[in-house]
Amino acid sequence: MDVWVFLLEVVKILVPCAIIFAVTYTMLNLFFNKEYEKRLLELRAKNVEILTPIRLQAYERLVLFLERISPSNLIVRVNKPGMTATQLKTELIATINNEFTHNLSQQIYVSMQSWTLLKAVKEELINVINTTYAQMDHQHATGLDLAKGVFEVIIRKDDVPTQKAIDFLKRELKLVFEQ
Repeated sequence: MDVWVFLLEVVKILVPCAIIFAVTYTMLNLFFNKEYEKRLLELRAKNVEILTPIRLQAYERLVLFLERISPSNLIVRVNKPGMTATQLKTELIATINNEFTHNLSQQIYVSMQSWTLLKAVKEELINVINTTYAQMDHQHATGLDLAKGVFEVIIRKDDVPTQKAIDFLKRELKLVFEQ
């Protein structure tokens, strides 16, 4: 009988201890989960605070890139009096590639669609330059002839590729920052 009394006393002590432990564990678990969520929200807010200006700057730099490689700006900047078509072609393509390489890191701040469009615009402009050059008499063509040919091809297109990409970036920027 003493064993039963002893067991009863142990149960009287263990049951309340188990209840207190369960309640305390649950309360602490809820508290720590809430604290974790709170810290996570603070971290996200801080990330947004830090990343927003960087992302905005990336869009600005990519629009500047597109403006710099637009045929009208690029040819005026690169073409020098007395250049042959071959020299101008080489300089135009090198300048486009240099501008692109300079802005390569911006791809991590914009959408995959934007970056894919930028690469396509770059390749399209290089293709226009190469195609125009291929249709010329290389020995007698001047840089001015190549410039005229590139402008004619661009004028025949419905939209200037760089302007189409700038418009896309503006729309995307508006969507990203209106959320």
